[in-house]
Amino acid sequence: MLEIFPMTGASNMTWQYRKGLQDIGNGCYAWLQPDGGWGFSNSGLIADGGETLLVDTLMDLAHTREMLDGYRAAVPAAARIGTLVNTHSNGDHTYGNQLLAGARMIASRACAEEMAQRRPEERSAMMKNWRNYGEGGAAWHDLYDGIFDFDGLVYTPPTETFEHELSVLVGAKEVRLTMVGPAHTRGDVLVHLPAERTVFTGDILFIGGHPITWDGPISNWIAACDLILGWDVETIVPGHGPITDKAGVRAVKHYFEYLTAEARQRFDAGMPEAEAAHDISMAEFRNWIDGERVIVNVATLYREFSGDKRKPDVMDFHARMARLRKPRAKR
Repeated sequence: MLEIFPMTGASNMTWQYRKGLQDIGNGCYAWLQPDGGWGFSNSGLIADGGETLLVDTLMDLAHTREMLDGYRAAVPAAARIGTLVNTHSNGDHTYGNQLLAGARMIASRACAEEMAQRRPEERSAMMKNWRNYGEGGAAWHDLYDGIFDFDGLVYTPPTETFEHELSVLVGAKEVRLTMVGPAHTRGDVLVHLPAERTVFTGDILFIGGHPITWDGPISNWIAACDLILGWDVETIVPGHGPITDKAGVRAVKHYFEYLTAEARQRFDAGMPEAEAAHDISMAEFRNWIDGERVIVNVATLYREFSGDKRKPDVMDFHARMARLRKPRAKR
């Protein structure tokens, strides 16, 4: 099994995986939320010459405010964040956007389209009416109830979108935005600082946890890992989990290559997708959290193999994952 701990950064120190701000050097910062499981995402801040760029907001207003307060205490220029980049559309990376009203907000076009289809007000209604969604609604409610507060969220879309690549300046720092979706979602973006040898990956990387492929194809996700591995980068901030280096990227790539090969064997043998998800041994990844996500990933691979373009039933997947999920303490 590929080793992904400890994580080393540009200053050759070991990054501590603890909640809150990490100064990763060269005017770059990360806000980490252990244990990196459902809803507990990371963000990033880039600062130079009195200018700042924030990479992602968090799941709700309380968590986003806490994060912004942490950055502002450490970086005076963060008192007014000029630019926000949303790496993808999921709520744990976008629902706090309203607290950055007035900033330049950038996302890929596909990300913006998905955000318009999955507005936070709708998620708030779902939390209040979860019983109307059957077993999947109950599973979704149990993941987040008492942890995140979806009340008061207001849909706050990007003010600017791009198709493939976009370069922006933060002071004198060049920040390259590269669209690598569809993979985790339709519009995944990497935030790369070549001179600082740093990249914020959004949910292209889950470190120490099973990734989840809502969109796919998984072959695009593997290609995104190869892209990062081809860059001269040293410090890598994932969407979930601890700060890593290229060893963490190789671990995620290996996960998907292994799962693709195992699922393909079962698909070719005619094994049903639901059976395959339980049949594939995931012992190599037994120390990774959120192992129930293999159900979604195998289903995505089966759609990729068959050419099935239908959208997955998210509530059905949440119900199926809940049956496999190992109990974990409320965070």
